[in-house]
Amino acid sequence: MILWHNPRCSKSREALALLEEKGARPKVRRYLEDAPTYDELKAAQAALGVSAIEMVRTKEAEFKAAGLSRDSDDEALLRALAETPKLIERPVAFAGSRAVIGRPPERVLELL
Repeated sequence: MILWHNPRCSKSREALALLEEKGARPKVRRYLEDAPTYDELKAAQAALGVSAIEMVRTKEAEFKAAGLSRDSDDEALLRALAETPKLIERPVAFAGSRAVIGRPPERVLELL
């Protein structure tokens, strides 16, 4: 299991704690420091089974500053996520070919 994690985010910390309480030891990827590439984000989108906008923190100032909107196409959104990883909705947990966004944090338990 891999967890795209931001230790400053309470939801991300909660998700990690829940996984550890269940005995899981996910590989933690601090995606702000080790940003996913466009191709990794495209693969994440496929594993999540969501539109790109569902992976975006649309309330961040950087979203509007980048000229993005809820109507932006998936490619533009994924490129923005690769360039500005702060915009990635967090946390994201991966297990094999499956993935979930940990909102609420308990969703990560679906992968166990």
